[in-house]
Amino acid sequence: MTDSPFILGISAYYHDSAAALIKDGRVVAAAHEERFTRKKHDESFPINAIRYVLDYQGIGVSDLKAIAFYDKPYLKFERLLDTYHCFAPRGITSYLASVPVWIKEKLALKKTIRKELASLSGTPISSVPPLVFPEHHLSHAASAFYPSPFPDACILTIDGVGEWATTTICHGIGHQITNLKELQFPHSLGLLYSTFTGYCGFKVNSGEYKLMGLAPYGNPDSPQTQEFHRLILESMVDLKPDGSVVLNMDYFDYATGLQMANVSRWTTLLGLPPRPAESHLTQPYMNLALAIQMITEESVLRMAQTGQTLTGSKHLVLAGGVALNCVANGKLQKSGIFEQIWIQPAAGDAGGALGSALAAWHIWADVPRTVDPALFTPFLGPEYSELDVAPLCRKYGAIRTYSASFSEICTTISRVLADGKIVGWIQGRMEWGPRALGNRSILGDARQPDMQKTLNLKTKYREGFRPFAPAVLAEKCTDYFELDTPSPYMLLVAPVVPERRCAEPNGYAEFPLMDRLYHQRSDIPAVTHIDYSARVQTVHSEISPEFHQLLSRFQELTGCGVLVNTSFNVRGEPIVMTPEDAYRCFMRTEMDYLVIGHSIFAKIDQPKWTDTDDWQTAYGLD
Repeated sequence: MTDSPFILGISAYYHDSAAALIKDGRVVAAAHEERFTRKKHDESFPINAIRYVLDYQGIGVSDLKAIAFYDKPYLKFERLLDTYHCFAPRGITSYLASVPVWIKEKLALKKTIRKELASLSGTPISSVPPLVFPEHHLSHAASAFYPSPFPDACILTIDGVGEWATTTICHGIGHQITNLKELQFPHSLGLLYSTFTGYCGFKVNSGEYKLMGLAPYGNPDSPQTQEFHRLILESMVDLKPDGSVVLNMDYFDYATGLQMANVSRWTTLLGLPPRPAESHLTQPYMNLALAIQMITEESVLRMAQTGQTLTGSKHLVLAGGVALNCVANGKLQKSGIFEQIWIQPAAGDAGGALGSALAAWHIWADVPRTVDPALFTPFLGPEYSELDVAPLCRKYGAIRTYSASFSEICTTISRVLADGKIVGWIQGRMEWGPRALGNRSILGDARQPDMQKTLNLKTKYREGFRPFAPAVLAEKCTDYFELDTPSPYMLLVAPVVPERRCAEPNGYAEFPLMDRLYHQRSDIPAVTHIDYSARVQTVHSEISPEFHQLLSRFQELTGCGVLVNTSFNVRGEPIVMTPEDAYRCFMRTEMDYLVIGHSIFAKIDQPKWTDTDDWQTAYGLD
């Protein structure tokens, strides 16, 4: 073992590949491969992300103490074979499709990683540092506990499946993590939620947040919603007092099949066929989404209570894909089971890259931990200077105005936002995780009644029902939301305070979706969801100084300390990374202004866009 302070963490080959670099136990750089390749949820080996994190620190592969991979391939293969054996003769088609790939490619993962890294560094394979393989849920647990501000914590990790585990409850103390309880495949809250995601017409492993956004359109008082809830718990899922779920596998096909649900059984039970993708959304699917969201929330709350009982800790940290369910997180925060909660912003598989590196540092290398909230930031990706903007102007003939004063930029942009304009906003290092937090964002005025509709249909090119998140000055948060704790990573949902709400008309719950959607629900309608909730980002001067300055200036100008903040991308595309990514997205949408550092681009000043790509046709939106 070398005395190098650097460990590289990698996640790859399932979805959301990523790389992270830590130095002396502190993350210094991390990035998603999709941001480089422009392929959403890219699963390939993250060669571009690895190159970036190493270049950021000015080191090579040979300078690393170790390379950590986010799960154990051999243990995962064992689960695969054992599952096919248990369900035989079912699953023969899936077996013939997947097992040869494993034997040919994934079982040789050590060799593949060494080969890729040796190629990157131009050195012999024998010179690649040691490889470490923490278990999948240990990587999740490490990603949540070690960057947290807590000396001890209950660690709850919930996702689809790792090797065998689908949920774990661990206790983190000092630099040690102890696994206290786990739920194993095929029983999985994450896979349960994903199956409903697919049944409601959204893409599994990427559309779960759409299902979460659809759920509030369901009517909790509807007999149909209540019947769905009853049928799910009586026939599909046994929800245990400790929060674990035991699934009736007669209704699920993901263990050995080529689809998630046993469609014929679901249709018979629910009296509702699977919704075709992109088809019209009707009330029964909204009610079904609400029913499974309610069950998910109850499961998470019970698991958290179990974790508190087992650990006795006042603190909870969360990771795994289900930790991105902001509505469940909000209910958990409000429950008071724990005094404080911290959620890894890259809670999904990408975050496993960071967690595997931290697990290698603190557990494999046995290095004590320093607890310091200031050591972690979500801004870990590439950043660009004004020198990077100049080639963009030459390539596209782009017209910009430049200001040496960032204060003047904030004043100008606050004014155009208050005038109802939409602004693309690029500052500093790219965010780590799926949420734009003010460095790769599209911004709008939350007070504008038509802003949600305009952003969804003319800027993001996505489903009209999708809600938008508020970015609020941290010091003004309680003026707008029932939230008394920081939420810097946009991972908690909280209600809008009652005094800002508008009354509902009679029979509101029975209105068609679009009539409910465009009813003005508060004085910040663009960020008030159908149930008066909002996925809140609290903006702190010490975490996001540039974004905080803009929001402060907007507050001075308008008296409102809230802006719409959505990720700088369109449907089907990863968040933009480079100035060129941003300009191309800006020109292909109905954004009005683009800010990159100290440069402002006004749409009205730009030359006619002649790119041959047909943006809307490419995403099936024509």
